[in-house]
Amino acid sequence: MSKTILITGGAGFIGSWLADQLLADGHHVRALDLLTPQVHGAEGVRPPYLYDDVELVHGDVRDPEAVRKALQGVDGVYHLAASVGVGQSMYEIAGYTSINNLGTAVLLEALVERPVERLVVASSMSIYGEGMYADGEGNRVPGTRRGREQLRRGEWELRDERGAELVPVATAEDKQPDLSSVYALSKYDQERLCLMIGEAYGIPTTAMRFFNVYGPRQALSNPYTGVLAIFAARLLNGNPPSIFEDGRQRRDFVSVHDVARACRLAYDTPAAAGAVINVGSGHSFTIVELARRLGEAAGRRIEPEINGKYRVGDIRHCVADISLAERLIGYRPEVDIDRGLEELVGWLDTASAVDRVVEASAELHRRGLTL
Repeated sequence: MSKTILITGGAGFIGSWLADQLLADGHHVRALDLLTPQVHGAEGVRPPYLYDDVELVHGDVRDPEAVRKALQGVDGVYHLAASVGVGQSMYEIAGYTSINNLGTAVLLEALVERPVERLVVASSMSIYGEGMYADGEGNRVPGTRRGREQLRRGEWELRDERGAELVPVATAEDKQPDLSSVYALSKYDQERLCLMIGEAYGIPTTAMRFFNVYGPRQALSNPYTGVLAIFAARLLNGNPPSIFEDGRQRRDFVSVHDVARACRLAYDTPAAAGAVINVGSGHSFTIVELARRLGEAAGRRIEPEINGKYRVGDIRHCVADISLAERLIGYRPEVDIDRGLEELVGWLDTASAVDRVVEASAELHRRGLTL
């Protein structure tokens, strides 16, 4: 049955791919988007990749009138609107808190007055802080923050009380959050607000904790976006990827197509109401390995620069345990890393980017946010 679905942030990277899938299923899609310059360019115009069938409402999720207008006649909502990026959030504190926290509160106040059948909110793996680990005896233990003195010495790995190196293992949804950045705090606030208000007002709500999402349509000129997009911007400009620490930190990279499909599955699964669900690939790669593989896929064998610095708010290892997503909503990743990188590289042939990595790194350094 055809429905009218609102996607906040629907003109962005993940939102536009979700819109594509919803349109293919026969739904009417409305996107509320501010068309932020850092993501969409100074012109603030409708992105060419957004299908004409998507009804675009140019507005701010913090504006009650814009939100009420966007909700008219809507059956369900995907709340994806947010400022993203750990580093930038540590100095644009008011901006991130306003867009992510206040914007969510404004949306929820409107939904209290006009409930919908379903709400799916985008959360983030960043709320975990460090992922889960196994100690020398095979016990699962939560990772704890590394001290500044340890980081200044370039001792990157987590160790147990006896000095043995901990081994990263998959992180499930029951891990206690450790909010090590303003961004992480704001995403946790988004998910908890949505689940709380959803339960109170009878709006079935699901929070999706995205891991490192990549694919075409990423904002390549935004130096605070996903790491693969940053590497791609460097490669397009003939520059080597710049990597913090020693490059051996591990992350879970998941295709935007799989993320969009997981969002649809969560919406369509009544049992997912009230749940928090990881959305990842279930596999991890080191950052330096991904940089090299991206360069090889693009036919540009540029050796990454390992800068040996630490960025405040970063964690060492985190990979998704996706067993709950498999069991609850039937999610299984379909795009492996080789296929995903091939698609990303194919898109890069038609893309351009301004490399702002050096500028962004200098700003973090000036503010004392790199060690």
